[in-house]
Order: sequence, then C-alpha cells, then structure tokens
Amino acid sequence: MSETRYFLIGKLVNTQGLRGEVRVIPTTDFPEERFRVGSEMYLFHDSLPQPLKLEVASRRTHKGFEIISFKGYPSINDVEKFKGGELKVSEDQLMELEEDEFYIHQLVGCDVFTDEGEPLGKLVDVLQPGANDVWVVRGERGEILLPFIDDCIKEVDVGNKRIVCHLMEGLL
Repeated sequence: MSETRYFLIGKLVNTQGLRGEVRVIPTTDFPEERFRVGSEMYLFHDSLPQPLKLEVASRRTHKGFEIISFKGYPSINDVEKFKGGELKVSEDQLMELEEDEFYIHQLVGCDVFTDEGEPLGKLVDVLQPGANDVWVVRGERGEILLPFIDDCIKEVDVGNKRIVCHLMEGLL
C-alpha cells in the first residue's frame, strides 16, 4: 500500500480575533475552492503526532489572507496551538486541471531539452516571483532559469517527464 502524499495549500500564520478564526497565507491557485465552507484539509504541525483533519466552518478574505474557522474549534483557545502549521490536501483531493496546466509536483524531476535536442538537465524547482513562473533547471551547464512563457516553453509531457524549451537569447 502506498503512502498518502500531501500538497501544501496554505500556511497558518496567526489567529484572528477571539472566535476561533485563523489567518492563512494561501499557497494555492484555487483559494476560493480550497478554503470554501465545508472543504476538508489536513493540518501539519510540529506539536501533532499525525496530520489533523479539519473542515472549514467559515471563510472570508482580508488583506491577502484567508480568514477561516474550523468546525469544532469555536474559540481562540482552540486554535492558538495551530499557529505555524501548514494546511495540506491529499493527492486524491487535487483538482482536475486544464490541458496546458500542471501541478508543480508533476514538473519537478522532468528532463529538460532544447528544441534542438540538447539535454539541459532536470527541472528542480518552480519559482513564482510575479507575472510568470520561472522554472529552475540544473544540469552540466549549472543552473538555468526558464521563464514559463510560450516563447520559451514549447512542450510539456508530464507523463513521460519531458520538457522541451527554446533557449531565448540571454538565458545562458
């Protein structure tokens, strides 16, 4: 039996008020879905021997944070111990993506080649600094940063763990 994999959707950074609400920095592209009332997630925290399953009781957005409360945890005293934890979903809770969309965990580990067939290395990380993602590739040439734009990324085949890119001027 394979072990369940979990994926980060938010970091629980603080409590909010006295009614059991917590302040979460979302790390998901789908905060409306992930933090909607009734959705389930798991809290990972150093003080917990295993992940704690939680259900969202209320949700609102305030200054870039998700302000949520959990069913069965009605006061600040109940959630104070959750500060610093990570909220995650299990692999079977991942949402279906559009044809040209990918989860980061599907991309990491892919072999990256130029459109001329030259191997560049493996994709090791995806940075999300702003307007577009930047894919970090490590290989014999060292570290290469590829912007996730149509002019650069030509083909992504996560099934075969293969990415083809066009090395635009200035990327090396």
